Amino acid sequence: QVQFVESGGGLVQPGGSLRLSCVVPGFTFSSYPMSWYRQAPGKERELVAAIALTGGNTKYADSVKGRFSISRDNAKNVLYLQMNSLKPEDTAVYYCNAGYTFPVYNYWGQGTQVTVSS
Repeated sequence: QVQFVESGGGLVQPGGSLRLSCVVPGFTFSSYPMSWYRQAPGKERELVAAIALTGGNTKYADSVKGRFSISRDNAKNVLYLQMNSLKPEDTAVYYCNAGYTFPVYNYWGQGTQVTVSS
């Protein structure tokens, strides 16, 4: 069973930045599009960003467009999410998965908590 390991979250002030990382031990990382999701309390999990196999194509939720940037380093087997100009409404647990439009796997890692508050 594939394991997703997210890290990099924390408590930041509005306007601050964080960079999240995702590693998938034992996974053929470079063979799949990858994506970031988030889930805030009381809300459904939503797609935040996705990236194609080699990073040539990306997409973002309207709410984060222009502020977040997804990237991948296939040589190091790491997926990143650079988050700038963070807002309180970005507060959520962030998860990674394979896939571009929908998650390939119907289970999730522990996620990493992002809290944006003054």
